[in-house]
Formats: sequence, structure tokens, C-alpha cells
Amino acid sequence: MASDEPLCRGDWHPRSSSRSVPARLVLKDEQIAAVAEEGEEAALASAAFPLLEISARVGSIPRRVEFPDGSLFETTDNDAIDRLLLARGHRRAGLVHGLERCHPRLLLFVAAVFVLSGLVYRYALPVLVEIAVAVTPPVLPRLMSVSTLETLDRTVLDETRLDEAKKRAISEGFARIAAQSARGASAYTLNFREGGAIGPNAFALPDGTLIITDELVELAGGDTEMLVGVLAHEIGHVELEHSLRQIYRAAGMAGLIMLIAGDVGDSVEDLLVQGGGLVALSYSRAAETAADRHSVELMEKAGYDPTAIARFFDILEKKLGDTSGTNILSTHPGTPERKKAILDFTASLGRQTPN
Repeated sequence: MASDEPLCRGDWHPRSSSRSVPARLVLKDEQIAAVAEEGEEAALASAAFPLLEISARVGSIPRRVEFPDGSLFETTDNDAIDRLLLARGHRRAGLVHGLERCHPRLLLFVAAVFVLSGLVYRYALPVLVEIAVAVTPPVLPRLMSVSTLETLDRTVLDETRLDEAKKRAISEGFARIAAQSARGASAYTLNFREGGAIGPNAFALPDGTLIITDELVELAGGDTEMLVGVLAHEIGHVELEHSLRQIYRAAGMAGLIMLIAGDVGDSVEDLLVQGGGLVALSYSRAAETAADRHSVELMEKAGYDPTAIARFFDILEKKLGDTSGTNILSTHPGTPERKKAILDFTASLGRQTPN
């Protein structure tokens, strides 16, 4: 390169100042110098190339050349800066700019991330969930349940409006079936709540805390035995550790999302974890079927009608119009299918189904 060879044009900024001076970058006596476009010929700043700090190329964002005295030369002529770097033995552009320019490679990278995430979800997450369930100390399900119930009470549920007679009748039936469970009656606690947006429902938390909503009691009319059958179903979820597995799966999914998305912020992280706990109240087809069978077995041991929960599905069909069947996209067995499965399972145990 010849002496005073112009490299590119831009603006020079003194250190710690907002002042901008139109200037050009030149090679001057083996030094890189910023020289004003007009006026004084003396260099505004200069330094040997190794002493300069040059920003990496990212798309068309202006490049910055920082001199040792803290002043900056800024230019939009990225190609000129690339040529300067190349002449001095440096690579033409940074990794970020290379990825940005190479769209097929970027798309391939994104696709690989999603494929890897899918494999983790499909194969690694279930294994990790089972390991977590196996090593979980008894105190942890209790802490999980307290947190989830507090969240529900704060956001969705309200105090029950049921009269004492109804609560007592349901509680007595519940104690009777809980006594037949593997964990015993002392392992379970029944709570009554007004369901709000949840509506007619009953669900179990990992430590054996069960919640039944006023709306479900109202939907059942006077059929307390049917409600006991539903609660036996929820005891099945606890004994088979479905609730714990679902919470771990939800937490794993939240962790996977945060791993892909990076720092999502405290509020989004709380939403993923707490929301995951609420989503964990729903179960897979296999889990629902297993809990239905558990209801039949517990009800039979307690001397109740083992098919009582089938009447619950009758109500769903008749009062709520739920006649949906199972399909490849659904995560739960269809209502008619579940009712038939319960009746078939009861018949296989040698009990006569009531008409």
C-alpha cells in the first residue's frame, strides 16, 4: 500500500464526546489514521494496526475502529474494513456475519435444534422422569402439592359453598375407600373448593391431597357413590404416581424451553414452572385407563358398586354432551370408550354389573 492511501470514509468521534467529525481512514506512514475530510491535515487519531480494536461484521451494521486514545472511527463501508483485515492476515468476516449470510446453514442449524429437542422429549425425558420419581424423597411431593394448591387457591379456586351434610357424606365415603388403598387412609386429604374456571372436576396432587369442586358435586345430584368412585380414580393417580410424573415432565419441558430460548426472564420462567404444575393435572390415555381400573378395584374392596364411576361418564354424555371418541391426536380416552372399558374390566373381575 502506498503512503496516505485512503481506505474508507466515515465519522470520527472524540473520546467521551457526542461530537462527530466527517473523516476518512487512511494508511499513513505505516499507521492507520483518521483524517478530517476538510480543514486540518493532521491526523485526528492514529495507531499501528495491532493496537486498533475493530468490531466484528454483523450484516450492514456500521463498523467501529477504536484507537488507543479512546476515540472511534465509524463507517458503513464494511467491505473496505474487510479488505483491510484481509490484507493484515485476518479473516474477512466474523462467525455471526457468516451465519447470517448463509441462510441454508442457519436453517439447518435451527432444524437440528428442533430435532434434537424432539429426541430429548421423546426418549431422554421419560427416562429422566422415572429416575427422578425413584429418588424423590417423601418431603418433595408435599412441597410441590402445597405450592400448586396455593397457586390454584390464589388464581382459580374459591372457598366451598357446600353444606356440612353433603361434605360429611362425601368425606365418609372417601375415608372408606382410602382405607382400602395401599397407602392407607392417613395418606390422603380431601379438600372441597368452588371450581370457578375449572368447573366440575376432581383432581389429585402428588402427596395425596385431593380436591373436589362444588360444581362436580352439583352435577352428580345426589349420587354420592358416584363421587366416591371419582375420588377412587384420583387415589389411583396418586398411588401410581401419575401426578408426580406429570409434574416432573412439565418441569422438564420448561427446562427444555429455557435451554433453547436462553434467558427468558424471571416472570416467564415462573409462568413456565407454575403453569407446568397446572398442566400436570391432566394425564395420558394410559394413566387415565389405569386410574379407572384402580377405581373399580378400590370400590369393590370397600363394598361399593365398582362401576359407579361409569355413571360419571353417563352424566358427561347426557348433561355435558361429551360423546367424543378416542383418535390418534387425542391424549385422553374418549368418554364412551372409558365407560365401556370400565364395564368390561368389572365383568372380568367376576362381578355382575348393575342394570
